[in-house]
Amino acid sequence: MDTEAQHTERDRSFRPSGAGPHRAPDPKGPEGRSRFASVARITDWLPGGRITLTALICLALLLLLNTFVVQPFQIPSGSMENALRIGDRVLVNKLAYRFGAAPRRGDVVVFDGSGYFGDADYVKRVVGVGGDRVVCCDKEGRIRVNGRSVDESTFLHPGDKPSTVPFDVVVPDGTLFVLGDHRSDSSDSRDHLGSPGGGMIPVGDVIGRADWIAWPVGHWTHLTRPDAYARVPAAQGAGGPARAGGAHG
Repeated sequence: MDTEAQHTERDRSFRPSGAGPHRAPDPKGPEGRSRFASVARITDWLPGGRITLTALICLALLLLLNTFVVQPFQIPSGSMENALRIGDRVLVNKLAYRFGAAPRRGDVVVFDGSGYFGDADYVKRVVGVGGDRVVCCDKEGRIRVNGRSVDESTFLHPGDKPSTVPFDVVVPDGTLFVLGDHRSDSSDSRDHLGSPGGGMIPVGDVIGRADWIAWPVGHWTHLTRPDAYARVPAAQGAGGPARAGGAHG
């Protein structure tokens, strides 16, 4: 190729005296060139080059997302039917209770049950928060929270009663009273009233709030807080020790 033919005449009227040939400034600069060289060396070293590097970056981002933002969990039992079925994959929002927020009645939460329920992660619905008095049952068989009867018919498993045994507990501050929606097939706070911790789950052991069913596709949905607890009044005082009137077998 005739390289001379590619040159164009440049205006030299503003060239400083004694200056060398004119060169266009490098928009990348030394720092940009250094970074490019580093990436090039990494891709040369990795089997698969840029494709492998891209995959590793995506994996790192996925791990960060899984650790700090959202984490998938598989439902192993029918304790939360019909909202959550065996085999469902739920996406748990790990930021839901950060930055000053706290679990609310009606939330479906995933928590670490080690030392309380067993060495595993569990998914249940929050029925009582710190200071609440939770009683079963009123004359119509409904659970009462802070003196208000709660209509759980919109999410309770068809044919189930709110509870087959009576209980009367005050939820200590910083803990939660949790129940499964499928009460006849759920091991929850009722079963551990006489255990260390009284069946209450420390808020600090909550991993996050289950916000979405991601799989299977046909069961994809957003999990919302039911209106059943909207009229429950706030607790009148600080929570004290739990008072058990029975346990679910």
